[in-house]
Amino acid sequence: MADQPGDRRARTRVPIHPPIAARWSPRAFDPDAVVTSEQLTALLEAARWAATWGHRQPVRFVVGLRGDRRAGAERPGNPAGAFTTIAGLLRRGNSYAHTAGALILVCADQGEDDRTALYSAVDAGAAIANLSVEAVAQGLIVHPMAGFDVDGARAAFELPEGVRPLAVVAVGSQGDYAQVTPEIAERDGRPRERLPLDQIVLNWSGAWRR
Repeated sequence: MADQPGDRRARTRVPIHPPIAARWSPRAFDPDAVVTSEQLTALLEAARWAATWGHRQPVRFVVGLRGDRRAGAERPGNPAGAFTTIAGLLRRGNSYAHTAGALILVCADQGEDDRTALYSAVDAGAAIANLSVEAVAQGLIVHPMAGFDVDGARAAFELPEGVRPLAVVAVGSQGDYAQVTPEIAERDGRPRERLPLDQIVLNWSGAWRR
């Protein structure tokens, strides 16, 4: 078995920004790698500067860093304690993320009206996208996940009413696929696929045909 999957770059009609083409969602994290404070700050800054509807800026983050052994690190308010708490909230199928260098709980403040509630989720998606591309530029990998205990996250981090946990993003360095389960290796080795442009662009479809 190969230690790494083959070329995972997106196949596009025309060249696109390299970090976007290189972004994918690996499940093999290096358990010994460290996400530095500078790298993590860069990711959060990229997320902070994502497009936001009406300048509401409703996206909120709970950040967990793996492996801090300082006194009090077990507390959820401490980044290492937060990592352990978030990891414990993940569904069994996402347990591979326990070896990530950081886990980021992404939340949306839904505000007091239906439009803010709707677009807060759009803003959260834009923030995750920015964060993911910046991670690639930093030489890191990311894997966003929806499989976690939402109510448990609300309780563990005492999130204010109206702040909705939406996703957990695992951040780290590429691991060795010889060390992961055969199921993960097989899944991550599948060809990357997306619907062709002529199936998702509702007009001008002839431009996408070759």
